Amino acid sequence: MTDRQPQLTAEDLRGMLPEWLPEASNLRLEAVGPMTATARAIVGKDQLRPGGTVSGPTQFGLADFAFYAAVLAMIGREPMTVTTNLSLDFMRAPAPKDLIAEARILKLGRRLAFGDVIMHSDGDPTPVSRASVTYAIPSSTPSPRR
Repeated sequence: MTDRQPQLTAEDLRGMLPEWLPEASNLRLEAVGPMTATARAIVGKDQLRPGGTVSGPTQFGLADFAFYAAVLAMIGREPMTVTTNLSLDFMRAPAPKDLIAEARILKLGRRLAFGDVIMHSDGDPTPVSRASVTYAIPSSTPSPRR
């Protein structure tokens, strides 16, 4: 675990993210903690692919959103923090219901943040996908290191 505490609360981020990411209207931030965030994709028919499973783009978007929230919670209001890499492993077909993402920062440096996101269907803790994520942090942001 880490002794670093978030600079922003989930409530702070809920007030900012809709303005910064208006295209993410079906995504909800549920919680943040030290080096973590939990988010939800509200899944409706527009997020399903043929066969009734949650689409890949929905999973990518949720992973990116959750990790962005985790990083911002730790570094503060810095909207130009951006994804530099996101790879996604599809482990099994998700049920046609909301998806939950649990993001975890593994290393938070001055310029880069590295981590992973595990996603599962609501009500079933078995992972459906795993993302490996890297974010670039603008040089104007104060160092999160102690």
